[in-house]
Amino acid sequence: MDHERIAVLAHEKFPDRAKTALGVLRYGDQDVLAVLDRDRAGDRVRDHVPDVSDAPIVASFADAHAAADGDLDALYIGIAPIGGGFDESWREDVEAAIEAGCDVVSGLHYFLNEDEELAGLAAEHGVDLVDVREPDDDLTVATGASGDVDADVVCTVGTDCSVGKMTASLEIVAAARERGIDAAFVPTGQTGIMIAGWGNPIDRVVSDFAAGAVEDMLVEVGDDRELLVVEGQGSIVHPAYSAVTCGILHGSMADGLVLCHAAGREAVHGYESFDLPPLADYVDLYEDLAAPVREASVVAGALNTKDVADDGAAADAVAEFAAETGVPAADPVRDGADAIVDGIVDAGLGER
Repeated sequence: MDHERIAVLAHEKFPDRAKTALGVLRYGDQDVLAVLDRDRAGDRVRDHVPDVSDAPIVASFADAHAAADGDLDALYIGIAPIGGGFDESWREDVEAAIEAGCDVVSGLHYFLNEDEELAGLAAEHGVDLVDVREPDDDLTVATGASGDVDADVVCTVGTDCSVGKMTASLEIVAAARERGIDAAFVPTGQTGIMIAGWGNPIDRVVSDFAAGAVEDMLVEVGDDRELLVVEGQGSIVHPAYSAVTCGILHGSMADGLVLCHAAGREAVHGYESFDLPPLADYVDLYEDLAAPVREASVVAGALNTKDVADDGAAADAVAEFAAETGVPAADPVRDGADAIVDGIVDAGLGER
């Protein structure tokens, strides 16, 4: 995305249920000048998330526009609810943004460009509605070409949705680059695409073409890099999203896997009647599922300890996670991703 000064809509969800907003705040190149959350208006971002750039939290787009002295390029919708629908309570803010000459960037399954009122208003004011979840129109089935790219490929895989696979992927890329490895992030979801400015939204791709959509991205950049880190989605045990997980795993033909988990998570998020299996079972599940396409081992783990307040308790949780999975592990936000990159390099990946 080429927007420089933006506001992010996260009504009633910031910060814990606004992972798109948090991802853009933490990793995007955009200057976030305000966050819209009518429930927390008057607070500041760092009152809730201390390790990202600060900005005021406001009740409406009009307030955001005023806080930015009338200088905004775009409004980003920073919420990705289950099902990806558009909440009608957001319409007033989206319309106000368009009328102020701002583009609107959305990662919803609901396409703004197919909303006649919003599309007509955008045309009237000469602004763009950017639906990042709209796939390329020339996708096809995979051919196995991912196995031929020069780069080594690592895929983040999860015990559940919303455990930090995108965050782990970005932190791994940053840590790898710090030690001189030419690494790149391969985005497969709406937040990653908003941050990186490119990618394929795999959960919106026709199922037959999901693996091919991943393959297309690897072929595009794989011969120019030493290491590609493919952002995983969902979980192979998820009752709703497992198909997306499998498409990414097989399409990437990964050489190594990084298992991601949220500390304390015991049931599938949003589907709490489904218990998560033991952590060690995931290692076997993912390795066995990958094997018919390409042998790949779980080489490291990423544990999300954001809900663990005490640093000592978080360190204990990471150590227990590493012991249960049998691989080096870290919380990539709290600790950095060096230990994870160590596991990748020790597996013979990423360095020529």
